Amino acid sequence: MTAATALRPASPVRRRRRRPAGAPTNPVPYIVAVVLIGLMLAPVAYIIIGGFRTNAEITTDPSGLPASWNPVNYIDVLTGGIFWQEVLNSLIAALATTAGAVVLGLMASYVLARYTFVGRGALYAIFASGLMFPLTVAITPLYIVIKNLGLMNSLAGIILPQIAFALPTTIIILVPFLRAIPDEIQEAAFIDGCSRLGFFWRMVVRLSMPGVITVGILAFIGSWNSYLLPLFILNDSASFTLPLGVQAFSSQYSVDTAKVLAFTSLSMIPALVFFSLFERRIVGGLTGAVKG
Repeated sequence: MTAATALRPASPVRRRRRRPAGAPTNPVPYIVAVVLIGLMLAPVAYIIIGGFRTNAEITTDPSGLPASWNPVNYIDVLTGGIFWQEVLNSLIAALATTAGAVVLGLMASYVLARYTFVGRGALYAIFASGLMFPLTVAITPLYIVIKNLGLMNSLAGIILPQIAFALPTTIIILVPFLRAIPDEIQEAAFIDGCSRLGFFWRMVVRLSMPGVITVGILAFIGSWNSYLLPLFILNDSASFTLPLGVQAFSSQYSVDTAKVLAFTSLSMIPALVFFSLFERRIVGGLTGAVKG
C-alpha cells in the first residue's frame, strides 16, 4: 500500500433509505386498480340488479335501482324446467371435457417430459401450435366432421372437440411439472420393483396434482362458457347448454327484459363462483409451470 493510498479518505458507504413504518405509499396504482375492477364488475352488477326490477322500471330508468327488490323473475326462472335442463347439459359436457382433457393430457405430457425419443421436440411443437388456432378458424371443417360422424344434436358432438382444443393448454402446463420430478425418485421406485404404470399412478399423478387441478379448472370453465361450438352442433332445445340457452331464452322472451336479465345472471353465477373458489389454485398451478 502506498502512502497516497493510505492517506486517501475512505469513500462513504451509501445506505439505502428505508421507508419508515406507517409511511404513506403511492395511491395511484390502487386507484387505477379500483377503477378497473369497478368497470369490470359494473355490467355484472347491472344484470343481477336488473333481474329484481320490472320491465316498466327498466324502460323508465334503465340505470336505476329497483323500487322494491322483487325476486319474482328469479323464482320464475328457477321453477321452470328449461334452466335446470340446460344446467345439467352444461355440467355433463364440462365434467366429461375436464376428465378427457386431464387424463389424455397427463398421459401425453408424461411421455413428452420423461422419455427421450426421435421427434419428441416436433411432437411437442405440434401440440404447442394448437394454441395458435382458435375454434373460429376450425369451426367449418369441424362441423363437417361431426356431421359425418353422426354426432349432431348430441353432447358427444361438443365434448370431443372441446377435449381436443383443451389438450394444447393442458400439455403446455403439465410438461414443466413432470420434468421437474427428480430422476432419483423414478430410479428409487424402479429399484423397489415399481412398474412404469405404477410409478405413473402412484408418484407422477400425486406430485403433479397442482398442475392437474389447474388444467382441470381451465378445461371446466372453458367448456361451461363455450358458445360457438354448441351453436353450430346443437339444434335441439333439449340438448342446449347454458350459454346457448341464454341466447334462445333472450329471443323467446325478448319483450320481458327483466326476466332475461334474471336468466342471464343465474347462468353466469356458477362460473363466477367456481372461478372465485379456485382462483388461487389456478394462479399457483400456472406459477409452478413457469418455475418448472
